[in-house]
Amino acid sequence: MIQIENVSKSFTLHNQGGAVISVMQGAGFSVAPGECVALIGNSGAGKSTLMRMIYGNYLSASGRILVNGVDVARAEPREILTLRRETLGYVSQFLRVVPRVATVDVVAEPLLAVGCEREVAYARAQDLLMRLNIPQALWSLSPTTFSGGEQQRVNIARGFAHTYPAMLLDEPTASLDATNRDTVLSLIEEAKARGAAIIGIFHDGDARRRVADHEIDVSAFTPEQAA
Repeated sequence: MIQIENVSKSFTLHNQGGAVISVMQGAGFSVAPGECVALIGNSGAGKSTLMRMIYGNYLSASGRILVNGVDVARAEPREILTLRRETLGYVSQFLRVVPRVATVDVVAEPLLAVGCEREVAYARAQDLLMRLNIPQALWSLSPTTFSGGEQQRVNIARGFAHTYPAMLLDEPTASLDATNRDTVLSLIEEAKARGAAIIGIFHDGDARRRVADHEIDVSAFTPEQAA
């Protein structure tokens, strides 16, 4: 479902005389349906950079990034948008939504975007909000007014609303209490059981051991190690 082939990435520092910094070289691995791969490595090794390349936020310098047959490294913008809407979900650490949109609408939106019936979409959204302990009194309010922990749980609910065949998870259990952490890990296990291919960053070692089938040390793809 996800294939990373000889991917490299560099950044040009335009405010420092155009210096080019190589941050990744020769990255390669694959993730099968129903499999969760955890990215590990020291801070600055490139875990988040690799995730952003897979999602199409960063353009790789070389190599191929295949998600369900679509090469993200070379796809047109409309192909990337279609991939994100239908195939590739991304749960980031931060909730980014339009202000004044109700929480239940925020969570239901990915389902409505793929043509799901409104009644089904909202039932799924409400179920996830309940599982993640967002009080019903808050569902009609904008999540931009919520606490950081509540926003994180709304973000997770939105990310798991649609049954994406592939998912990227950036620290989905960070700062959660034990109950909500267990709920998120259960959602990941359910996604794996239905065949989702998942790449995640989990600094919580216990969480990583519970859901990850394999670990990929991104430090091995730094230029010094790859040389």
